Amino acid sequence: MRLEKINKFLNCKKFAIAGVSRNEKKFGNIVYKELKKKSYNIVPVNPYLDTYEVEKCYRSIRESPPDIEAIIIVTKPEITHSVVKEAVEKGIKHIFLQRGAQNDEAVDYAEENSVNIIQKQCIIMFANPSGVHKFHRSILKLFGQYPN
Repeated sequence: MRLEKINKFLNCKKFAIAGVSRNEKKFGNIVYKELKKKSYNIVPVNPYLDTYEVEKCYRSIRESPPDIEAIIIVTKPEITHSVVKEAVEKGIKHIFLQRGAQNDEAVDYAEENSVNIIQKQCIIMFANPSGVHKFHRSILKLFGQYPN
């Protein structure tokens, strides 16, 4: 994984996150809240929610605002491919598959459609990390496992 791909992703102006949940312990919620706290312009997506954190929650990527440039996917792997397909059809060119959302078919589809897809990483470690994520990033750098 090249750091250049991750930086292109993070330089986008508006993001969607597929995978926020009613269950506050789910990682999609942690990602959403952490990125909001860091002033990222991000909209929630979940087919079963009308609102999330007092914001309108979109039922699909297809229904999300037209100015979405990038998407973070924090879904079960069996859902990931359909979300990636919707994102590509919408013209989104930057996709981050959070660890645990990995789906090889979705990755292949994104790559076939010239999408900047990042996988097997944690978005929080790259988005101005603090706390444990900053420490984790330091450890990866120390052992040469941080993307270059």
